[in-house]
Amino acid sequence: MKNMKCIRQCIHKMKLSIIIPCYNEQKTVGEVIDKVKSIKLSVDKEIIVVDDGSSDRSYDIIKSKKGVRIFRHERNIGKGAAVKTALKNITGDLFIIQDSDLELDPQEIEKVSYPIIKGETDVVYGSRMPKLGKLDRHPLFYFGGMFVTLITNLLYKTKITDEPCGYKAFKTYLFKDIKIKEDGFGWEPEVTAKLSKRGVKIHEVPVSHSNSRSAKDGKKLRVKDGFKAIWILIKYRIID
Repeated sequence: MKNMKCIRQCIHKMKLSIIIPCYNEQKTVGEVIDKVKSIKLSVDKEIIVVDDGSSDRSYDIIKSKKGVRIFRHERNIGKGAAVKTALKNITGDLFIIQDSDLELDPQEIEKVSYPIIKGETDVVYGSRMPKLGKLDRHPLFYFGGMFVTLITNLLYKTKITDEPCGYKAFKTYLFKDIKIKEDGFGWEPEVTAKLSKRGVKIHEVPVSHSNSRSAKDGKKLRVKDGFKAIWILIKYRIID
């Protein structure tokens, strides 16, 4: 009983930093922030929104929200740059990335972060793959993601099923020794590579993907980003 009481106290004292990178997502960013603010967690939370030089109304919408910490890039640099800006300012014991496009449901933040909160692991990735989650309705992104994941597993002897999934949660201390160099979407394969080389095990949990978008709908990823992800995985297998 004493041990259970200690675990509850430790969990209660923990803080989760929820990082929301945003670039030209005026249709969804306000709703994402509201949903993140409304979720109930077993730990304290802080919400950090980084506007990456949006040219639409995204920043005005973000500024109108109370209870969030806001940072802005004067020009668009990339998702990785937005994450790096947030990491310089977080105060949480762990953090999670929540994209601002509503492809991933903020209600699943608890599910993705909880294995870390319980002390079972230091890193958790969401998975949208059929065996764990739901199939992405756009075949190009689905098969591209499968191929990037296959390359990851071959190069780093990992057993993950969905490396490109936007839901990634980490213990903050891991990033004290990791310098993220990539400014764009490449920060994700870079982090996967560097953690795997250090022997950090990546735990996965299933997440839904009911609002998948195409490029026509506003999705920022392109085919070239898939090829770049593969190059980054190869590069960091050799260096760093």
